[in-house]
Amino acid sequence: MRLRYQFELIQLIRNFFTQQGFLDVLTPPAVENPGMEVHIHPFQLFSASKKQLHPQYLHTSPEFCLKQLLASPEEKIEKLFSISYCFRDEPHSPIHRHQFLMLEWYRKHERYEKIMQDVEEFIQMCLTSSLPIRSELKNQQIIKKTMQELFLEILGIDILNYLTVPKMKDLLKNFPDVPVPATECEWDDYFFLLYLNKIEPEIKNYPLLLIYEFPAPLAALSTLKSTDPRVCERFEVYINGIELCNCFNELTDLVEQKKRFDEQKLLKQKLYGYDLPEPDSFYKALEIGLSPSAGIALGVERLLTSLCEIENPFFY
Repeated sequence: MRLRYQFELIQLIRNFFTQQGFLDVLTPPAVENPGMEVHIHPFQLFSASKKQLHPQYLHTSPEFCLKQLLASPEEKIEKLFSISYCFRDEPHSPIHRHQFLMLEWYRKHERYEKIMQDVEEFIQMCLTSSLPIRSELKNQQIIKKTMQELFLEILGIDILNYLTVPKMKDLLKNFPDVPVPATECEWDDYFFLLYLNKIEPEIKNYPLLLIYEFPAPLAALSTLKSTDPRVCERFEVYINGIELCNCFNELTDLVEQKKRFDEQKLLKQKLYGYDLPEPDSFYKALEIGLSPSAGIALGVERLLTSLCEIENPFFY
């Protein structure tokens, strides 16, 4: 029955978005640049006939292609979604696979608060569907907390007072049970050492949790909050302690986008000894102009596992 439930969930997704006027789109899985995230590793294509590496990669997310569609003056698309397989070279685990189904959706001329509303409405629709929903999730509502509020509540620490590497290193001295590498790390590495060891284990106490306003060093491709540049405009949702999705109020400034990508490229080379081609097609789309937008990526099989009494809802 697990595959049947997966298919039912995919149909629920399509119904939810098409009824709101979203365009259901497909993007090519083979691309010139699979994504620039430092710690996400792609698969490069190999030509069996020529016995050599191909200059294309399997995408780690359809993000670049979807944003190119949003920016296209010919297509005139205001909101779209995609359900497609993504590919990442990472160890298998109960919630990680080399290939997995990703749902992404974007809204042009909207902020990420509107995506928050989408997520709340979509999850409530799932909870009242015919899927075998876990009993502890029924009648639950999403709780919203800023990252600052979460650290204050769990550790009594205002994380926004520790936005430099020296301050984070000093903070970690208060937690001798958190393993800290002897070598110098980036700010986000120190942050996630603390977060994964001290915060995330407590998140399972919130059946449905939305965390927003991350510290600014974790901005990635999101905007900084105009009234408080210490934080960036992104959020994540957890169900029973499992991270489900990641949303950005999208960065659309080409100059800043290139700056962040250059930083990520250098860091990937430093940490992992390789880099990736420039995302030239994506840059061209930004040169045309991408209107203020918000978007989110959500793991479909991870959602099914989190919502239902189903383990390993995969073909493979």
